[in-house]
Formats: sequence, structure tokens, C-alpha cells
Amino acid sequence: MASAMTSPHKQTLNRRNIVKGAAALAATAVSLKAASAATVTPLGQTGAPTTASEPLPLGPLPGGRYPDSHLESAKKGPPSFGPPDFPAFAGTMAVERVATGFRWAEGPVYFAAGRYMLFSDIPNNRIMRFCEDDGHVSVYRQPSMNSNGNTIDREGRLITCEHSGRRVTRTELDGSITIIADKYNGKRLNSPNDAVVTSDGAIWFTDPVYGIGGYYEGIKAEPEQEKHNVYRVDPKSGDVKVIVDDFVEPNGIALSPDEKKLYVIDTGFTDAPNNPSHIRAFDLDVAAGKASNSKVFADMPKPSITDGVRTDTDGRVWCSVGWGDPNEDGVRCYTPAGELLGKIHIPETVANLCFGGQQRNRLYICGSTSLYAVYTSVQGSMKP
Repeated sequence: MASAMTSPHKQTLNRRNIVKGAAALAATAVSLKAASAATVTPLGQTGAPTTASEPLPLGPLPGGRYPDSHLESAKKGPPSFGPPDFPAFAGTMAVERVATGFRWAEGPVYFAAGRYMLFSDIPNNRIMRFCEDDGHVSVYRQPSMNSNGNTIDREGRLITCEHSGRRVTRTELDGSITIIADKYNGKRLNSPNDAVVTSDGAIWFTDPVYGIGGYYEGIKAEPEQEKHNVYRVDPKSGDVKVIVDDFVEPNGIALSPDEKKLYVIDTGFTDAPNNPSHIRAFDLDVAAGKASNSKVFADMPKPSITDGVRTDTDGRVWCSVGWGDPNEDGVRCYTPAGELLGKIHIPETVANLCFGGQQRNRLYICGSTSLYAVYTSVQGSMKP
């Protein structure tokens, strides 16, 4: 058994060691401080670290003094936002970055029961979860088959569009996965992109070719469907039916709160300069499973495109903007008649968005590498 007594000589050596250790720790701290000044690895980053000259802080965006200049009314001049010019915003709202470190954030959907939001990080082949009560970010599912669009059905189950799976799936309440659609007329779907669920339980989804164009967001393959369609899955029989077949690249999809309108984005501009970059609106007959009387609801300012779309309870249409002019990066808000009300400026290309929060008045915005949020004066439609 070792003696509890320690000689004075050993005590001196120990003190010297402590002093040396403290000096070493101080030197290490200086080195670490210098290293952290050179590179900063943001939350969830799986690639190269972000340099300190390009910080990605969380919280209100720089320059977000109330009234936040990131909120712009379509009517120029004061007030810059809020009633009567931009009635979706009033009071003091700040645009915030609430999470970062992703490669390409897409497909957000909010689960009120758990107060969390799920969204896809497509190239990283995972679905992420953001808990709004404490800001915690975690991986919900990996691999996710390069998931893109997500929504929720009438029973609270997750509906997911998968690029590499080339299918639409449902996550059951016990965690198992059911294939909803992966073929049409005996041939594989191209790469389902986004989906909505009507009150009768039917699933409506878009099927462009983005997920099979290379290996970054899926698995490269030849399209088997000649046309890039909008489909409907019958809630009883499971039959897959083409609803619209004249899109170049059908993308984001949304319902009006009364389910009388169906909004579908065409991002065909990504394929050729004369192709559309707009939102189309259809008269929707849910019971008959039909969409008719197509018209262009809103054109986007090329070279920018819109990608994702949602509605609020008053029928306003909110859509993402990106890929072109940086001054247009963000979100646009339109009246039900297609009149531009205002914009939310985001410092990254925006792919998609959804309403969440306990009052469904917090707009979550998927902006490339980060997740943003802003409180609004409206509530999102219950048609996620």
C-alpha cells in the first residue's frame, strides 16, 4: 500500500509540474484560439469547415434592426413592412438563422405533437430534426434514400419523396416504411420531388428528373417516364394516376386552405432559358381527383426560380426564390389573386419553406446550408 505521506522534494517537483502544465495549457489555449480564428466548424457540418471570414452565426441576421430590413413590402416607401402594405408582418419580427451546417436543406414539414420540424439534407442522404423548444438538431433518418419533399398525412404520418429510391413512402406510426408509389404503367418513376395530402387521404406528388441527373442528390439513371408528371395516389385502391402531363419540370406543390386550388411550380428554366420559371394554379376537384383550368399564377424573375410553395389560412401563397439573382434570394408572398405583397430576403438560395410553431405562425425557411425562421402575423394552412 502506498504511503499517504509525500516528501517535500516530491511536493516541489509536483508543484513544478503543475506550473509547467499550466504553461503548456496556456500555450495550447493560445494555439486553439488561433486555430478557431482560422476555421470554424458549424453545427452538423460534415464537409470542409467554414472559414472565420465567412461566419455562420445563429440568431438574428446581421443588420436585423427592428423593423428588420430583410422584410420588404412590394409597395416602396415607408412602412417597409406590415399593415397595410404587407399584412403578413406587423410589430417587430426578426429573421433568424436557427440551425446550420447542411449541404442542401429541403422539404420541411412540421409535427405539432412533438414541436419539431423535419427537413431533408439531400446530398448528405439524411432527414434532420429541429426541436423548436430548445433548438436541438439531430439526425432523424440516415440513409434517407436522398429524400427531398416531405409532408404529413391526416393520421400524422410522414410522407416522403425519395430521389435514389425513386418512390414516395409513408413512415408508419411504428417506424416501418410503406411504399406508396414507385411505378406508373409498369415503369419506374423518375425522382419524386414534393407531395401534398388532401382531406380524403389522396397523395398528390410531382415527378421531375432532378434526382437521377447525377450522383449528388441521388443515383444517376435514365428516366423511364417520358413525361414529367403530377400524379395522384388513390387513398383506397392505391392506384397511381397522372393528373397533369404538360410540365417541363414539376416541382413544389401546395393546396389552398379550402382545397379548391392546387399550386404547382414549374422549374423548367433549369433545363433551357426559354422554359418556364413560374407557379401554375389549377381548379381542384378533390372528390373527382381532378385538376383543371390551368393558369400561370406568378412568374419568377429569371434567372431566379421558385422551388417550394405553401399557403396560409387566408389563402396567401408563399414561395421560395433562389438560384439566380442574389438580391432575389429568399421568400415571396402573394395574395390569392397573384399580387406580390412582399419579400423576405435570405443570404442564401432558398429551396423550400413551411409554417410551424404552436400557433402555426412561424415560417421555417430552408436556405441551402442553413435553416431560417421568422414569426409572422398569419397562420399557415393546415394543408402542409
